[in-house]
Order: sequence, then C-alpha cells, then structure tokens
Amino acid sequence: MSALETRGEAAARLPVRWRSRAEPLEPRAVVGEGPVAVALARRVLAEDDARLATWEGVAGPGLLVLLGASASLPWVDGAVYLGRDDAAPSLLLPCALAPAVAAPLLERALVAHARGGGAKLAVLPASMCLVSMEAARSVSRVTLQAWLDTATTGHTP
Repeated sequence: MSALETRGEAAARLPVRWRSRAEPLEPRAVVGEGPVAVALARRVLAEDDARLATWEGVAGPGLLVLLGASASLPWVDGAVYLGRDDAAPSLLLPCALAPAVAAPLLERALVAHARGGGAKLAVLPASMCLVSMEAARSVSRVTLQAWLDTATTGHTP
C-alpha cells in the first residue's frame, strides 16, 4: 500500500470552507492520521483474513486509508469516515461535512491540483491533505504489519 499525499503550502492554495452536511454520506472509507492511523492498523490486524480480503487500502507516512462496504468498516476513535457525493464522484469526502462551494467545482479543482495523482482522491480537510486512491490494493496482513512496524519505530523495514 502506498499513498500520494499533497500537503502544506500547495494544498493551502485551495482554500475551501466546510459546513455540516444536512444528510451524511454513506461511509465508504475510514482514515487515520498520526496516532489514529496506528490505532486503525492495530484494529484491522485484529480481524481475520476473510475480513481483510474485503478491504482495500493505501498507506503513507502517518496515514492509513481503508476502503470497504459501509457496514464492514472498523470503528476507531478519532478516525474520519469518507463517502461519495454523487455530484463529485471522483472524491471521497468527509461523511459529515460538505464543501461551501459546489461539489463539481471542488472536484475539478482538486483533480487538476493532483496533477497525475489520479482521478480518485480522498479529501482530508483537517490536515489539508489529498490522497490518491489509485494505488489502493487489497489489504495484506504482511504489508500492513510492516507499515505498522515502521510507523511505531520510525525505521524503514
């Protein structure tokens, strides 16, 4: 699993205000950043192989995104749940938040901003992070454990 992240100054040039969504989106992904990513990885590793086979994911430094059916997504305190808005189908947006701009305009701007990062993007407003979901692969216990080992020790395997 790997993730393309766009953070910091470049992402800050795309100022978007967010508001509470009247109708929450159906969750299709769960995201953990920092310590929440570690907790999410541990929670996922506690599942059996049959459950792991139902999920796809991407991971990067301090970041873990898990895709799956709404009912199957694990609950982790502090995680962000993302869903698809029909008006911006290439974006995974926070289930409880809506952009203050028209979703199709936001989609066009973010896809253009990602410049080859893929047309499927997870949008994380709190950290101003875009994550390409193009590299999402089936969750592998071995790969996830290696990511967790790296995340908790700071050493690359």
